[in-house]
Amino acid sequence: MFTGIIEAKGIVKSVTHDLTNLILTIESPISNEFKIDQSVSHNGVCLTVDQLPSKNQHRCTLIHETLMKTNFGQIKVGDQINLERSLLLSSRLDGHFVQGHVDTTSTCLFREDLQGSWLFKFKLDPNFAHLIVSKGSICINGVSLTVSHLDKDTFGVSIIPYTFDHTNFGKLSPDDKVNIEYDIFGKYIARMKALEI
Repeated sequence: MFTGIIEAKGIVKSVTHDLTNLILTIESPISNEFKIDQSVSHNGVCLTVDQLPSKNQHRCTLIHETLMKTNFGQIKVGDQINLERSLLLSSRLDGHFVQGHVDTTSTCLFREDLQGSWLFKFKLDPNFAHLIVSKGSICINGVSLTVSHLDKDTFGVSIIPYTFDHTNFGKLSPDDKVNIEYDIFGKYIARMKALEI
């Protein structure tokens, strides 16, 4: 379980293939604090640290299922990755409950510099439209955000300067694909409604 509050940005140092798996080596300022078998959110995807090749690097293996449901199928050397370690029960919940289980991907339609903040708009998958509400929580590339704009086909989020500088939103451009995790409470409510509980 995570909060969507990014601790650090990592840089992809190598991308290798092993059968249908993808192996990533990532360098970050917090990699030296990781342990083997630790769960860490990478762009909103809960991945297991399986090697620590050097002091400032860690390695994760992504299986075919993960590659099909996330934006990691397009990852390349030099890309930035949002990193967050799992929630401590003694921590404040500054974001919202994030599982690290990506529901789908979405495409960035445009970004607008509002001279003090940024507006990003994304394509809304109609299969998930019932899980998103205006002013509700959404997790994009691992970042806990508030839905600021919502219509039939798109949704938007407003990004403050700190988030723009300290996550990979600063590098996000139109046509880029992002990982989306909808609010877990919305998913439970939708499920109960479908079962008429």
